[in-house]
Amino acid sequence: MSDVLLEVRDLWKCFPSGAEVIEVLRSLELCVRKGEIVAITGESGSGKSTLLHIIGAMERPDRGSIAVGGRDLAELDDEGRARFRNETIGFVFQFHHLLPEFSALENAMFPLLLRGAPFAESRETAERLLREVGLEQRATHQPGELSGGEQQRLALARALSGSPQLLLADEPTGNLDPTTAERMFDLLLQIHRSRELTSIVVTHNPGLAGRCHRRLRMAAGRLEEL
Repeated sequence: MSDVLLEVRDLWKCFPSGAEVIEVLRSLELCVRKGEIVAITGESGSGKSTLLHIIGAMERPDRGSIAVGGRDLAELDDEGRARFRNETIGFVFQFHHLLPEFSALENAMFPLLLRGAPFAESRETAERLLREVGLEQRATHQPGELSGGEQQRLALARALSGSPQLLLADEPTGNLDPTTAERMFDLLLQIHRSRELTSIVVTHNPGLAGRCHRRLRMAAGRLEEL
Protein backbone atom coordinates (compact mmCIF):
# COMPACT_ATOMS: atom_id res chain seq x y z
CA MET A 1 0.00 0.00 0.00
CA SER A 2 1.55 3.26 -1.13
CA ASP A 3 0.21 5.24 1.82
CA VAL A 4 1.91 2.97 4.39
CA LEU A 5 5.07 4.44 5.91
CA LEU A 6 5.86 1.75 8.49
CA GLU A 7 5.27 -1.97 8.17
CA VAL A 8 6.36 -4.41 10.89
CA ARG A 9 5.87 -8.13 10.29
CA ASP A 10 6.37 -11.13 12.62
CA LEU A 11 8.70 -9.24 14.96
CA TRP A 12 10.40 -11.15 17.78
CA LYS A 13 12.75 -9.91 20.48
CA CYS A 14 14.01 -11.95 23.43
CA PHE A 15 16.24 -11.10 26.38
CA PRO A 16 18.07 -13.51 28.71
CA SER A 17 17.06 -13.45 32.39
CA GLY A 18 19.23 -15.79 34.38
CA ALA A 19 18.66 -19.28 33.04
CA GLU A 20 15.49 -18.21 31.25
CA VAL A 21 14.76 -16.29 28.06
CA ILE A 22 11.99 -13.68 28.14
CA GLU A 23 10.07 -13.14 24.92
CA VAL A 24 9.39 -9.39 25.02
CA LEU A 25 7.99 -9.14 21.48
CA ARG A 26 6.20 -12.18 20.02
CA SER A 27 5.24 -12.23 16.34
CA LEU A 28 4.27 -8.55 16.58
CA GLU A 29 2.55 -6.87 13.64
CA LEU A 30 2.16 -3.13 13.05
CA CYS A 31 1.18 -1.00 10.07
CA VAL A 32 1.19 2.81 10.25
CA ARG A 33 -0.02 4.99 7.40
CA LYS A 34 1.54 8.27 6.37
CA GLY A 35 0.20 11.14 8.44
CA GLU A 36 -1.09 8.98 11.28
CA ILE A 37 -0.29 9.54 14.94
CA VAL A 38 -0.56 6.28 16.84
CA ALA A 39 -0.51 5.88 20.62
CA ILE A 40 0.90 2.73 22.25
CA THR A 41 -0.05 2.00 25.85
CA GLY A 42 0.66 -0.94 28.14
CA GLU A 43 2.21 -1.99 31.42
CA SER A 44 5.76 -1.00 32.31
CA GLY A 45 8.18 -3.59 30.97
CA SER A 46 5.75 -4.84 28.33
CA GLY A 47 8.11 -4.01 25.46
CA LYS A 48 6.89 -0.60 24.27
CA SER A 49 10.29 1.08 24.43
CA THR A 50 11.99 -1.97 22.94
CA LEU A 51 9.64 -1.76 19.96
CA LEU A 52 10.45 1.93 19.39
CA HIS A 53 14.17 1.24 19.63
CA ILE A 54 13.89 -1.51 17.01
CA ILE A 55 11.77 0.63 14.68
CA GLY A 56 14.30 3.45 15.10
CA ALA A 57 17.21 1.11 14.22
CA MET A 58 18.73 1.45 17.69
CA GLU A 59 18.34 -2.28 18.36
CA ARG A 60 18.01 -5.28 16.08
CA PRO A 61 15.16 -7.79 16.32
CA ASP A 62 15.80 -11.51 16.66
CA ARG A 63 13.39 -12.19 13.81
CA GLY A 64 10.93 -10.36 11.60
CA SER A 65 10.96 -7.49 9.15
CA ILE A 66 10.68 -3.71 9.46
CA ALA A 67 10.19 -1.47 6.45
CA VAL A 68 10.10 2.33 6.64
CA GLY A 69 9.15 4.09 3.44
CA GLY A 70 9.60 0.77 1.64
CA ARG A 71 13.18 0.38 2.91
CA ASP A 72 13.93 -2.90 4.73
CA LEU A 73 16.07 -2.17 7.79
CA ALA A 74 17.54 -5.67 7.67
CA GLU A 75 19.40 -4.70 4.50
CA LEU A 76 21.30 -1.88 6.25
CA ASP A 77 24.75 -2.31 7.76
CA ASP A 78 25.79 -0.37 10.89
CA GLU A 79 26.75 2.72 8.90
CA GLY A 80 23.50 2.58 6.94
CA ARG A 81 21.48 2.23 10.14
CA ALA A 82 23.18 5.28 11.65
CA ARG A 83 22.46 7.27 8.50
CA PHE A 84 18.85 6.04 8.53
CA ARG A 85 18.41 7.23 12.14
CA ASN A 86 19.88 10.62 11.34
CA GLU A 87 17.93 11.21 8.14
CA THR A 88 14.60 9.44 8.66
CA ILE A 89 13.83 9.15 12.39
CA GLY A 90 13.15 11.81 15.02
CA PHE A 91 13.31 10.41 18.56
CA VAL A 92 12.02 12.06 21.75
CA PHE A 93 12.87 10.15 24.92
CA GLN A 94 11.30 10.30 28.38
CA PHE A 95 14.73 11.30 29.66
CA HIS A 96 15.70 13.90 27.11
CA HIS A 97 19.39 12.90 26.66
CA LEU A 98 20.40 16.46 25.83
CA LEU A 99 24.10 17.32 25.83
CA PRO A 100 24.53 19.14 29.16
CA GLU A 101 27.62 21.15 28.21
CA PHE A 102 26.05 22.56 25.04
CA SER A 103 23.54 25.40 24.70
CA ALA A 104 19.98 24.86 23.54
CA LEU A 105 20.95 26.15 20.11
CA GLU A 106 23.95 23.82 19.89
CA ASN A 107 21.83 20.84 20.95
CA ALA A 108 19.36 21.58 18.18
CA MET A 109 22.19 21.97 15.66
CA PHE A 110 23.97 18.76 16.61
CA PRO A 111 22.16 16.22 14.36
CA LEU A 112 22.65 18.49 11.34
CA LEU A 113 26.35 18.91 12.03
CA LEU A 114 26.65 15.12 12.34
CA ARG A 115 25.10 14.89 8.91
CA GLY A 116 27.77 17.20 7.53
CA ALA A 117 25.53 20.23 6.98
CA PRO A 118 27.30 23.62 6.85
CA PHE A 119 27.52 25.41 10.20
CA ALA A 120 25.60 28.49 9.07
CA GLU A 121 22.80 26.39 7.60
CA SER A 122 22.62 24.25 10.75
CA ARG A 123 22.45 27.34 12.93
CA GLU A 124 19.67 28.89 10.83
CA THR A 125 17.62 25.68 10.96
CA ALA A 126 18.15 25.33 14.72
CA GLU A 127 17.09 28.94 15.35
CA ARG A 128 13.92 28.36 13.35
CA LEU A 129 13.17 25.21 15.34
CA LEU A 130 13.67 26.96 18.67
CA ARG A 131 11.14 29.57 17.55
CA GLU A 132 8.76 26.79 16.54
CA VAL A 133 8.84 25.24 20.02
CA GLY A 134 8.85 28.59 21.84
CA LEU A 135 12.45 28.56 23.06
CA GLU A 136 13.96 31.38 21.00
CA GLN A 137 14.64 33.35 24.19
CA ARG A 138 16.50 30.38 25.73
CA ALA A 139 18.91 29.66 22.87
CA THR A 140 22.07 30.36 24.87
CA HIS A 141 20.96 28.44 27.98
CA GLN A 142 22.30 24.99 28.78
CA PRO A 143 19.81 22.17 29.50
CA GLY A 144 20.42 22.41 33.25
CA GLU A 145 19.16 25.99 33.15
CA LEU A 146 15.85 24.97 31.53
CA SER A 147 12.70 23.69 33.19
CA GLY A 148 11.54 20.12 32.57
CA GLY A 149 9.00 21.27 30.02
CA GLU A 150 11.57 23.42 28.25
CA GLN A 151 14.00 20.52 28.13
CA GLN A 152 11.39 18.33 26.44
CA ARG A 153 10.56 21.08 23.95
CA LEU A 154 14.26 21.33 23.16
CA ALA A 155 14.40 17.55 22.73
CA LEU A 156 11.51 17.85 20.28
CA ALA A 157 13.32 20.60 18.36
CA ARG A 158 16.42 18.41 18.15
CA ALA A 159 14.32 15.47 16.93
CA LEU A 160 12.90 17.65 14.15
CA SER A 161 16.21 19.12 13.01
CA GLY A 162 16.76 16.50 10.34
CA SER A 163 13.21 16.82 8.92
CA PRO A 164 12.33 13.21 9.80
CA GLN A 165 9.63 11.16 8.12
CA LEU A 166 8.82 9.28 11.32
CA LEU A 167 8.68 10.73 14.85
CA LEU A 168 9.04 8.27 17.74
CA ALA A 169 8.18 9.64 21.19
CA ASP A 170 8.78 7.43 24.23
CA GLU A 171 6.80 8.79 27.21
CA PRO A 172 7.52 12.41 26.16
CA THR A 173 5.37 13.74 29.03
CA GLY A 174 6.22 11.06 31.60
CA ASN A 175 8.34 13.31 33.83
CA LEU A 176 6.14 16.42 33.59
CA ASP A 177 3.37 17.72 35.81
CA PRO A 178 -0.16 17.39 34.35
CA THR A 179 -0.42 20.98 33.10
CA THR A 180 3.02 20.98 31.48
CA ALA A 181 2.35 17.50 30.04
CA GLU A 182 -0.85 18.76 28.39
CA ARG A 183 1.00 21.71 26.85
CA MET A 184 3.80 19.47 25.61
CA PHE A 185 1.30 17.13 23.98
CA ASP A 186 -0.53 20.08 22.42
CA LEU A 187 2.78 21.16 20.87
CA LEU A 188 3.54 17.64 19.65
CA LEU A 189 0.13 17.38 17.97
CA GLN A 190 0.48 20.82 16.43
CA ILE A 191 3.88 19.99 14.97
CA HIS A 192 2.67 16.57 13.82
CA ARG A 193 -0.05 18.29 11.78
CA SER A 194 1.94 21.27 10.51
CA ARG A 195 4.87 19.13 9.37
CA GLU A 196 2.66 16.30 8.09
CA LEU A 197 4.62 13.80 10.15
CA THR A 198 3.91 10.17 10.88
CA SER A 199 4.22 9.65 14.64
CA ILE A 200 4.20 6.88 17.24
CA VAL A 201 3.80 7.94 20.86
CA VAL A 202 4.28 5.63 23.83
CA THR A 203 2.33 6.93 26.82
CA HIS A 204 0.78 5.77 30.09
CA ASN A 205 -1.69 8.68 29.95
CA PRO A 206 -5.04 7.46 28.57
CA GLY A 207 -6.29 11.02 28.05
CA LEU A 208 -3.34 11.86 25.82
CA ALA A 209 -3.56 8.52 24.01
CA GLY A 210 -7.19 9.23 23.25
CA ARG A 211 -6.21 12.31 21.25
CA CYS A 212 -4.30 10.22 18.70
CA HIS A 213 -5.76 8.70 15.55
CA ARG A 214 -5.40 5.15 16.89
CA ARG A 215 -4.72 3.57 20.27
CA LEU A 216 -2.87 0.27 20.56
CA ARG A 217 -2.03 -1.69 23.69
CA MET A 218 1.04 -3.84 24.18
CA ALA A 219 0.15 -7.12 25.89
CA ALA A 220 1.89 -10.52 25.82
CA GLY A 221 4.40 -9.23 23.28
CA ARG A 222 1.83 -8.15 20.72
CA LEU A 223 -0.20 -5.05 19.87
CA GLU A 224 -3.98 -4.98 20.06
CA GLU A 225 -6.34 -2.24 18.88
CA LEU A 226 -8.36 -0.37 21.50
